Amino acid sequence: MTLVGSVGNIVLMVFKFVAGIVGHSSAMIADAIHSLSDFLTDLAVLVFVHISAKPQDESHDYGHGKFETIASFLIGLALMAVAGGIIYAGGSKFLAWLSGSQLEMPAKLALWAALVSIVVKEALYQYTIRRGKTLDSPAMISNAWHHRSDALSSVGSALGIGGAILLGDRWAVLDPLASVVVGAMLIKVAVELLKTNIGELTESSLPSDSEAEILQIIQSVDGIQNPHNLRTRKIGHRIAIEVHVRMDGAIPLRQAHDRATAIEHLLKKRFGAQTHVVVHTEPTK
Repeated sequence: MTLVGSVGNIVLMVFKFVAGIVGHSSAMIADAIHSLSDFLTDLAVLVFVHISAKPQDESHDYGHGKFETIASFLIGLALMAVAGGIIYAGGSKFLAWLSGSQLEMPAKLALWAALVSIVVKEALYQYTIRRGKTLDSPAMISNAWHHRSDALSSVGSALGIGGAILLGDRWAVLDPLASVVVGAMLIKVAVELLKTNIGELTESSLPSDSEAEILQIIQSVDGIQNPHNLRTRKIGHRIAIEVHVRMDGAIPLRQAHDRATAIEHLLKKRFGAQTHVVVHTEPTK
């Protein structure tokens, strides 16, 4: 899946650079740089997802899932850096235009490159987001949004390039202005990605509705009372759940164990077989 995205990014990257240089379009060159960042993040996803799939070992008792979160975080940083560069380049040309400089008109080749990119990158987004959700992979989902951001980038480029071509030399400034708008859109996407992954890296809890569902599942087991001290977190595409429950202190140890195991099975059925579950039992009297 990520290999498919990598091949698509390489082809688009070369096409966009050629179209941007030959077609004298700063928006398309910015778009090409974005495709380059997509290719580099595809490589990061391939490496880190492979590492995160490794089972737990002596040095990683909870597995290697955090490596996938790191990959997703790096994608957000890369996207932020690309967006900053695009805004700087487009803003510089806009300031030069305000100072009286004549900007080169973009050619139709640049417009065709933007239109092709919109179609290809949106297709890659749809493909990758479905697979990422199926596998519950944050890195793949982040990479899907990177594809979507590139499609949005190309929409902005197409509007700027097309507007400049249709309206004539006086409106050549629409090309760099489009790249600035595209950069601002990418920063928004990057901030959302970074916010999510910082939360996971700093061991933030699952959303309150997820925790409420967990407590409801626990209380559905016969003989379980007062679940408390619930602690949750994400470990890559897995989640970890730790909870204390109370049971009748007079029941046999085997029965208490079976009830705790029932809780574990129900939680794994709901949140995935790799869910890390720890149930601490306490007597009610």
